[in-house]
Amino acid sequence: MYVCICAATSDTELLEYIDDGARTVEEIGEACGAGTNCGGCVDTIDVFLAAATSPSELSQLPMTA
Repeated sequence: MYVCICAATSDTELLEYIDDGARTVEEIGEACGAGTNCGGCVDTIDVFLAAATSPSELSQLPMTA
């Protein structure tokens, strides 16, 4: 699933950037451009970041729709 259409960034790629240490939307943007154009994906990126950095019972659910 594409998280950012503008930068053609998939959920799998986004998780790789998070695994590599990205912790903010800005860091994701620097890594791949996601969230830097129209901004429509910023809330989704925030959800991925929150799920990865603050695991909870919800983290066991699939990250894709």
